[in-house]
Amino acid sequence: MIHNISYRTFVYGTEDEEKVTDAISYIFPNLLPEKTITEDHFGNDIIILSEKITKKRHNRDFIKFFNENLSDSDKEIIKNELSRRMDEKGNFFLRFDKQEAYNRNLKLTYSGNAIHARIKIASYPVSKENALKVAYKLFDFL
Repeated sequence: MIHNISYRTFVYGTEDEEKVTDAISYIFPNLLPEKTITEDHFGNDIIILSEKITKKRHNRDFIKFFNENLSDSDKEIIKNELSRRMDEKGNFFLRFDKQEAYNRNLKLTYSGNAIHARIKIASYPVSKENALKVAYKLFDFL
């Protein structure tokens, strides 16, 4: 039902990389991120942590965690925005608050300073409509 889950986040110069990694590991416990270092327009280092999770067991574990730990208010947001968060290729996009994840709370955010997640939903034939049908089966609150 899921091909893969990808996440990406930025560690800015004012942030502690260990704390950001800890926040990611709350959401994605089998953490093996790829680390890329780049610079902002002031010449400060920015670390990009990203990973593509393809193991079915890890994907199932994430969906279970997501269903069990997302607040009722965030579940309502997903219900209302599901179609806007899904693209034509079946990619479902989420942003999780980094600070809240560090504090062991799964919280959606609209901020760019977040843990960005993309869930590639398996549907055949590939279409937004078919991916939405699968999403209704995956997420028990829809």
